[in-house]
Amino acid sequence: MDAVSRRSLLKALGSTGIAPDAALAFQGQAVEQAAAPAREPEKPKHSIRFSVIGLDHIHVNFLTDAVRRGGGELVSVQSTNQPALAAYQRRYPGVRVASSEDEILNDSSIQLVCSAAIPDLRAPLGVRAMRHGKDYLSDKPAMVSLAQLAEVRRAIRETGRIFAILYSERFEVRAAVHASELVKAGAIGKVVQMVNLAPHQLNEPIRPEWFWDPARYGGILCDIGSHQVDEFLHYTGSRNAEVVASQVANVNHSHRPKFQDFGDMMLRGDGGFGYVRLDWFTPNGLGTWGDGRTFIVGTEGYMEVRKYADIAGRRGANHLFVVDRKQTRYIDCSIVELPFGPQFVGDIVNRTHVAQDQEMALLAAELAMKAQRDARVL
Repeated sequence: MDAVSRRSLLKALGSTGIAPDAALAFQGQAVEQAAAPAREPEKPKHSIRFSVIGLDHIHVNFLTDAVRRGGGELVSVQSTNQPALAAYQRRYPGVRVASSEDEILNDSSIQLVCSAAIPDLRAPLGVRAMRHGKDYLSDKPAMVSLAQLAEVRRAIRETGRIFAILYSERFEVRAAVHASELVKAGAIGKVVQMVNLAPHQLNEPIRPEWFWDPARYGGILCDIGSHQVDEFLHYTGSRNAEVVASQVANVNHSHRPKFQDFGDMMLRGDGGFGYVRLDWFTPNGLGTWGDGRTFIVGTEGYMEVRKYADIAGRRGANHLFVVDRKQTRYIDCSIVELPFGPQFVGDIVNRTHVAQDQEMALLAAELAMKAQRDARVL
């Protein structure tokens, strides 16, 4: 940089209040551009037969696709939501429509039931499925009260079945999967803290009535916050944790008096600390449903996972930034394989818990519900 250019830059920076020395130092740091290593898609090693009950959230497609990737054969579907049922049949042509829930639960050939029913109906369905000798995979939140959680834990003990929860913001986001691999490899040292920002787009005209009632969906911290608590436990490696503080508010939707459009919480675990912010304020101008970001701070570096957008930057989703003692890296994670489906089907066949630790899945739900229960209402 010549003297004139440097003086011009310093003058401009001074007028904005930005520290010139820091800005110039950063200009000298090159960012390495890379893509996550390509791997051959893992062929399913096992096969199971599964059915779906409840189509009240679009996440049902995540559940279905994950199990099919793992070798699952979609046998049947049951739902009283006729528009959703028609859309599901278009997406998965040939799936048989069951006449009732009992038809599926009493079919001894079905090994797994998946559900994206209305949230307050998910845990009771899971208990019924387990007591009919089937494993269960639920959309989040898989339960909306601590009483439901107690019933789930009792059914697990008594039946030995699996009650899994698809926390899709970790299991179905390729950049999050690769971040997990790097954390496990020690890329940023020991993880100290996770900060998770999870804004969502409201799309009010298309939301069903249950969406506005915390008794049905659990409240903002219980619902979408369960994703982030799962990530906190996972990235910090915490097996015991507590909610330090939480709060919720209805800032901008007074015509929906029970709704919560903002919430946040602080977490402390035996492996690190966490902060989560949730909201329903993503504007249409973003071009996608939310600018979800996860920051993972370690003793030797940090990462930022930009799950769905890199605003004013690269196109598409699954962006990962890593800063360590040697360099700053950008990693395109768009071709990272998603291991949950094959691992989960393997767990059903082998009676293992490789895809998801049963205790940690339920602990994430428990912490989210406690944060909701104890939240200060602003």
